[in-house]
Amino acid sequence: MGAEMQSMHDNQLWDLVDLPPNCKTAGSKWVFKKKTDMDGNVHTFKARHVAKRFTQTQGIDYKETFSPVAMLKSIRILIAIATYYDYEICQMDVKTAFLKGHLTEDVYMAQPEGFFYPKNPNKVCKLKKSIYGLKQASRSWNLCFDEKIKDFGFIKDEDETCVYMKASGSIVMFLILYVDDILLIGNGIPTMNEVKSWLGKCFTMKDLGEAAYILGIKIYRDRSRSLICLSQSTYIDKVIRSF
Repeated sequence: MGAEMQSMHDNQLWDLVDLPPNCKTAGSKWVFKKKTDMDGNVHTFKARHVAKRFTQTQGIDYKETFSPVAMLKSIRILIAIATYYDYEICQMDVKTAFLKGHLTEDVYMAQPEGFFYPKNPNKVCKLKKSIYGLKQASRSWNLCFDEKIKDFGFIKDEDETCVYMKASGSIVMFLILYVDDILLIGNGIPTMNEVKSWLGKCFTMKDLGEAAYILGIKIYRDRSRSLICLSQSTYIDKVIRSF
């Protein structure tokens, strides 16, 4: 919980203000979850402070909410292309991605439970950026990422809005975004490192190296034979256990 609050503080998510007349606060709560690796083993326990989206009112503290994600068929096609041409396939993760998106609406929230400001216990948080759980959080993050990656020279695919491409001469680079998971596919390692460096300047990133597990899919690759295998056995086991 302390780490989550520190992350919110580092991202300067809100200002403490008096609640304006005729305004209400959006509810919030703490959510606890376990993250597993490709073999289903728990490797991280997380605490996340989230908004109760059902307390928001359309037209007042949120408007548009749609946010795209990459289609799985697009991911499979680009992985197949990478296999055929022996491209690099690298994976990155954006830490606390939803805390990066700027809000255009006025959203007020009560101070997080257990972390009240002792000098201002009656003030509320006016959000400057989105937090997890807000109806517009995913959209705000997607718009923020779209702006930053275009600044680096990537072009968005017209039909698949979470796939981007950057080409220069014989060097080609694809970027696939699925919420906060990123796949980088291309044939220029120096260019790929430049992309990673740019993303690291824009966001707090985790470089996961060669892609091995994404969206519940294990990636097995034999470059000497130009073969790749996608397996969802761990995900299937997880679904079965839920019943």
